[in-house]
Amino acid sequence: MTHIPPPAEELRLLDAELWQLDARRAQLLARRAWLVAALQPKWQAPQPTGPAPAAPPRPEASAPSVQNVLLVLGGVLLTVAAMVFTLVSWGHLGITGRALVLGAVTAATLTAPLPLLKRGLRSTAESVAGLGLALTVLDAVALHGAVFPQSAGALYTAVASALLAGLWAAYGLLPRMSELRLPHPFALVAAQLPLFFWAIAADAGSYGLTAALLVTAGLDTVVALRMTSRSLRVVAAIGAYGVGAWGVLAAGWLTWTASGPSAATRAAALLLLASAIALSAAWQSAGTGRSTPADGRSVGLGVASGLLAVAALGGTARSLLPESWTVPAHLAFGIALLAALGLDRLPGSVRQGLAWASGAVQALSLLWALPVLGVVVLGPLAWVSRAWTGAPADARAAVTVDVAWPPHAEAVPVVLAGVAAVLALAVRNTTWRPRALAGALGLAWATTLVVPAVLELPYFAGLLIQGAATVLVLTAAVFLRQQLTALLLALVTSASLALVALASQTETLVVLCGLIAVFAAASWRLAPVTAPTALVHGAALACAIGAAAGWSPAHTGLLVLVVPVIAALLAWRLGDSRATVPVEVAGAAAAVLAIALAATDLPLLATVLALCGVIAAGTAIRADRRPVGYAAAALFVLAIWVRLAAWDVSTPEAYTLPVTIPALLVGALRHRRDPRTSSWTAYAPGLTATLVPSLFAAWGDPHWTRPLLLGLAALLVTLAGARHHLQAPLLLGGAVLLLDALHELAPYIVQVTDALPRWVPPALVGLLLLALGATYEHRLRDARRMRHFLTSMH
Repeated sequence: MTHIPPPAEELRLLDAELWQLDARRAQLLARRAWLVAALQPKWQAPQPTGPAPAAPPRPEASAPSVQNVLLVLGGVLLTVAAMVFTLVSWGHLGITGRALVLGAVTAATLTAPLPLLKRGLRSTAESVAGLGLALTVLDAVALHGAVFPQSAGALYTAVASALLAGLWAAYGLLPRMSELRLPHPFALVAAQLPLFFWAIAADAGSYGLTAALLVTAGLDTVVALRMTSRSLRVVAAIGAYGVGAWGVLAAGWLTWTASGPSAATRAAALLLLASAIALSAAWQSAGTGRSTPADGRSVGLGVASGLLAVAALGGTARSLLPESWTVPAHLAFGIALLAALGLDRLPGSVRQGLAWASGAVQALSLLWALPVLGVVVLGPLAWVSRAWTGAPADARAAVTVDVAWPPHAEAVPVVLAGVAAVLALAVRNTTWRPRALAGALGLAWATTLVVPAVLELPYFAGLLIQGAATVLVLTAAVFLRQQLTALLLALVTSASLALVALASQTETLVVLCGLIAVFAAASWRLAPVTAPTALVHGAALACAIGAAAGWSPAHTGLLVLVVPVIAALLAWRLGDSRATVPVEVAGAAAAVLAIALAATDLPLLATVLALCGVIAAGTAIRADRRPVGYAAAALFVLAIWVRLAAWDVSTPEAYTLPVTIPALLVGALRHRRDPRTSSWTAYAPGLTATLVPSLFAAWGDPHWTRPLLLGLAALLVTLAGARHHLQAPLLLGGAVLLLDALHELAPYIVQVTDALPRWVPPALVGLLLLALGATYEHRLRDARRMRHFLTSMH
C-alpha cells in the first residue's frame, strides 16, 4: 500500500528539493568559471561545426629551388650565347676588337661576383662565376684558333688546361672570392688533363699514357685525403677512382700482352704504382678502430692494393716462367701478402684488406685447379661400360677415358698443397680454425688424389696411392675431430678407386676386398656410415665374383643374398644402435639388387624371393621389427607365384590358396586371442583371396568340375559361418554359392525364356509383385528377424 502525504506536506518537500538543486547549480557554475579562468592561455574556443575553409595550395617548388633553376638556366643561356658569338661573330672583328672583346667580357664576368657577394646575393654570384669560368675555356679555344693556329692540339690542350687550373685556383683564393664554391672544384677538373695530353704530345706511348693516368689519380688521392672542403673532396675522389680505374685497366692489359721480361717489368712498375697509391689511401683513410665508413673504405682499398701488387709481381714472373707455373707464381705472391698481418704499424683495416686480397688470390687459384680434380674424381665413371677391358697405360689414362686432360695442369698439386698449408698454419682464429682445418684436410686429400694423374704414374701406383688416401682419411675420421669431412672424402675416394679398378678383373677383386676390410675395421667407431659402406662394397664384390666365375646374373643374385644375411645378423647384434637402420637399408638394397639380377630366370627368382622371405622372417623375430613379418609373407607368396608361373600353372586356385591358408590361420589366431575381433577383419581377406578369383574362373569355365568344387567349398564356408555365428563366412559363402548356382542354371533359364511367349515374363513379375504386396507386413517381420540374426553374429 502506497503512503501519500497531505498536500501541504508534499509542497514543503518539493520546495526544499528545488532549493537544494538551485544551490548545487550555483556551486557548479562557480567552479566552471574558475576552471575557465585557470585554463584561459591554453583553452581554445570550440571550432565551428560547418565545413572547414579550404587550405591555401601548397607551392610545388620552394623559393630557393626556383631561384637555383633560374640562375642555372641564365648561366647556361649566357654561355651558349658566348659560344655562338665566339664561333660565328669572331671572324668579323679585327685583332684589336677581338682582344678588347675577350678581355672586357671575361674581366667583367669574373669581377661581377664581388659586388653580388657584398649585397648577399651568393647564389647569383655563383652562377655568374660559373659563367666566367666557362668563358675562360671559350677564350682558350678562341685564342688557339686565332693566335696559335700552328700549335699542336695535344700540347696546347695540356698547357691551356694547366693554366686554366692555376687561374681558377688563384681566382678562388682572392679576397671575398673564397666564399665561392665553384672555382676550386673547376680547377681540379681542369687539372685532370695536363699530364695525359702532355704524354700524348710527347709521344710517350702506352706506358707513358698509363703512367700519366696513374700519377693524375695519385694527385687526386692526395687532394681527396688532405682537403677539408667537402665538394673538393668529392670531385677529387671521383677523379681518383675514375682515372685510376682507367690506368689500372691499361696497366693490366700491358701486363697481359707483354712480349718479354722488359715489357712485363715496365707494366709491373705501373701496377705497383697503382698498388702504392691504393695502399697509401687505405692507410690515410683508416679509422680509429671503430666500425666506421672510413674503415670500410680502408679495407676495400687494402684489397685493391694487395691484388694489384700480386698482379704486378705475378705478371713479371709470367714472362720468365713456363705457362703452367703462372698460377703458382701468383699464388706465392698472394700468400706472401699474409706477412702484412705481422706488421703492427699498419692499421688493422689495412691488414684485413690485405688478408682478404690473399684469400681472393688463393680462391682463384683453387678455381683454376678444380677442373683437374673433377677429371680425376668423375672420369673413372666411363669404366662402368668398359669393365675389365684391360689395365690402362698410366694413372692419367685411367681417368681420361672419355674426357680430355686440362692443359697446363702440371702445377695443380703445388697449388692445392700450398693453399692447404696456409689454411693449416695461418688461420689461428678460434672461430675459423675448425673450418680451416677441414679445408686443409680436403685440399691435402685432393693433392694426393691428383698427383698420380699429373705425374702420369703407373696404373698400379695410382691404385695404391688412392687406397692409401682412403685409409688415411678414414683414420683421420676416427681419431680427429673432422669426422664429417673425412668421412665424405673417404666415401668419394673409395667410389673413385672402385671405378678405376674396373679396368682389370684382378684389381677389381683385390680393391673391393680391401675396401670391405678397411670400412669394416673403421666400424668400431663410425658404424652408422662405414658399416653400410662395407655392405655396399660387399654387394659389388659378390657381383664381381659372379662375373669372374662366369655365372649368369641370376646365379650371381644368389651370391648377392649373402649381404642381406650379414646385414640382418649385424642389425640383430647392434640392437638400438644408430647404425642399425643404415645397415638394414643397405641390406634391403642388396636384396633388391639380388631380385633384379634373378629376374631373367623364373625358377631362380622364386628361390631368391623365398630366401629374402626367410631373411625378413628372421628379422621379424625381433620385437621392434614385427611389421617386417608382412614383408616376409608377401615375399613367400611372390616366391610361390613365380614358381607356379615357371611351371606354367594357370589354375587360379594354385595362386590364391597359398594366400588364403596363411591368412585364415592368422585370422583364426587373432580371433582366438581377441574374441571381439570382427569376422570381416579376421576371415574376409583370406576367403575373398580364393573365392572371388575362383568364381570368375568358374563363370568362364565350360566344364562342370570347377563350378561343382567351388559350390561345395562355398557351402562348407556358409555352414561354418552359420555354425559359429560368423557373419563374414556366412555372407561371402552364401553369395558365392548363389552366384555359382545361377551360373549352373543360366543355360536352362535361357532355354525356358526362349520357349515361353514374350508376355509370360512380365506376367510372372506382376504376380510376384502382387504376392509380395499382399504379404508385405509378414515379409517385413521376416526381414527384421533375418537382420537381427545376422547382426548377432560376429
